[in-house]
Amino acid sequence: QVQLVESGGGSMQAGGTLRLSCGITGYKYPNYCAGWFRQAPGKEREGVTFIDSDSSTDYVNSVKGRFTISQDKGKNSLTLQMNSLKPEDTGMYYCALTPLPRCPTSPTQIQFPWWGQGTQVTVSA
Repeated sequence: QVQLVESGGGSMQAGGTLRLSCGITGYKYPNYCAGWFRQAPGKEREGVTFIDSDSSTDYVNSVKGRFTISQDKGKNSLTLQMNSLKPEDTGMYYCALTPLPRCPTSPTQIQFPWWGQGTQVTVSA
């Protein structure tokens, strides 16, 4: 059984830094795309950043230059380093995983069968 567990998050003032982690267990295939979606109150869930088994990464334009996704294959974990936070980064952040060998150009929820429970990020002005 594949399980994803997020940690980190919390509240921060604009300009600050937060780090999210996602531990993945039970996944036994060599290829994957994993990453983070977020959902702000009253808005649809959007893809934020993704990394595949070859360590190719992709970012939504609004976080480029501020967020960095990385992975530790030995520990089966993802990290999302979030710098220069803005109030519009506020939302519930979800770790997600798909067996697709390359990350989709525009990732959508339906492409990811496995999800974490989410962790809240709140950025105040």
